[in-house]
Amino acid sequence: MPQNPLLRLESLNVLFKQASGWFPAVTEANFSLEAGKTLGIVGESGSGKSVTSLALIGLLPPGQSRVEAQKMIFEGHDILHLNYKQRSAIRGNRMAMIFQEPMTSLNPVFRCGYQVAEAIQAHRPMIRSEAYREVIELFHKVKLPRPAEMFRAYPHEISGGQKQRVMIAMAIANKPSLLIADEPTTALDVTVQKDILNLLKSLQQETGMAMIFISHDLNVVGSIADTIAVMHQGRIVEQGDTHRVMHAPHHNYTKNLLACRPPKDVRLSRLPVSSEFNSNRWPGGPEQLRKELAVDPADRLAWHNELYTREPLLKVDQLKVWFPVRHGLFAKVRNHIKAVDTVSFEVFPGETLGLVGESGCGKTTLGRAILRLQTYDSGSVIYENQDITKLGAGEMRRLRKKIQIVFQDPYSSLNPRIPIGEAIKEPMIVHGLHGDDKTRKAKVMELLHQVGMEPDHYYRYPHEFSGGQRQRICIARALAVEPRLLVCDESVSALDVSVQAQVLNLLNKLKIELGLTYIFISHDLSVVRFMSDRIMVMRNGIMEELAEADSLYENPQNEYTRKLIAAIP
Repeated sequence: MPQNPLLRLESLNVLFKQASGWFPAVTEANFSLEAGKTLGIVGESGSGKSVTSLALIGLLPPGQSRVEAQKMIFEGHDILHLNYKQRSAIRGNRMAMIFQEPMTSLNPVFRCGYQVAEAIQAHRPMIRSEAYREVIELFHKVKLPRPAEMFRAYPHEISGGQKQRVMIAMAIANKPSLLIADEPTTALDVTVQKDILNLLKSLQQETGMAMIFISHDLNVVGSIADTIAVMHQGRIVEQGDTHRVMHAPHHNYTKNLLACRPPKDVRLSRLPVSSEFNSNRWPGGPEQLRKELAVDPADRLAWHNELYTREPLLKVDQLKVWFPVRHGLFAKVRNHIKAVDTVSFEVFPGETLGLVGESGCGKTTLGRAILRLQTYDSGSVIYENQDITKLGAGEMRRLRKKIQIVFQDPYSSLNPRIPIGEAIKEPMIVHGLHGDDKTRKAKVMELLHQVGMEPDHYYRYPHEFSGGQRQRICIARALAVEPRLLVCDESVSALDVSVQAQVLNLLNKLKIELGLTYIFISHDLSVVRFMSDRIMVMRNGIMEELAEADSLYENPQNEYTRKLIAAIP
């Protein structure tokens, strides 16, 4: 441990008040951090990562939480015993934080520039014009395009990566000595993620600030951190130099996290999951398991030779989705945003077609257009030799039994007021499937079992489940009408790597058992490669490249595809 670290934490305990008493969220956490260095904290949801950071910066709810520590030394002072006013003087000034979701962290009714200026004026009295000039300089520093326009923009008018840059500008506005970045790149595209990581590194080199970088993705943390602390169930189970933790982990939990990520060097039939390493079945650990699960290239080639002799299940031909641009409610159309621009491809029965690209490339719009959840300007979508662009509302409603979608955010996809069993049963009622209520309930129980849920979950509500469980529920609901084609739109992007592995394995298992076909949309090329037979790359509404997944990954023909692959941490 360094002699005079910027931050030293000894025996941190965080407890939350519950009806039955005080529940420990963080137990005996210890670490230190020098100026100019980065500590990465990794672990699954609920491991205590964010709670630790919120305890440090003093943002846990008073009365509902209890923070105890032998020492919480920051810049030579024990900040645990400071009063509210003293902590507020440090927070946002000497110690700042970037939160995970910038859209909910930024106030939607104020312009972006005003919010950053407010953070400056809270700690440094200055006139408005001086604060505004400093904000423009900050926007230049964080490489926001058109800083003057960004100053006047509201949060909903800019992209996710741009919102994150506004949050970074706000965090560094008062030149903090410690920056806490809590999952700042989780839902971002790989290229935007790489830009944000490079930006944080350059700001750190320029200002000499220390950084705590929190994530569930060990690969991301490994690319930015000097040291890593691995948390599990509120405890730090492993801590050390980044290279050592990444390449020679000591603790089984760390090995599990590394093994759950889709590998770059080999194709697996399924991803390893944590429970497999807690038994003696695989004494050789992840490496032995990966050898056992490796797919023979000859078997994959034979499967593809058989797959692509079939008649296509879906044909998309010259599809266009253009959004009109108006400068005023009743103004004439000045221009169009070409969200999908003359895209053509086929999907074969039993295939998984991966669809990748940055935010705004048209992935989601294309997926929604296939289901006619989005209107399109021209082109055709032919499903089972039937042009669905020409179907009436009633015919399209009946066809939707065969084509279903799993959305990115499972929580907002479920009605919080009805039990999940009723939510799964609802589409059966709408489409008149499975006879009476008793038969439908039995079918729901069967679906819950298929997706790895318990029968008593039928009566529980969405808020009573984890993110991974909610995604399983959404998959069960999509399967309730027995579709043939499933569009998965960023369905695992916000999940921990271990939970993500379980959901991906489930999708592949159901594909075989039920004869499903997938269009798998994601910005994560590692995940898409694991899932897909072929991958289609989109950019600015246009298809840039379409090829067999391994061939595209190992030998991309398009410069943009090479850029995406190079950005993978």
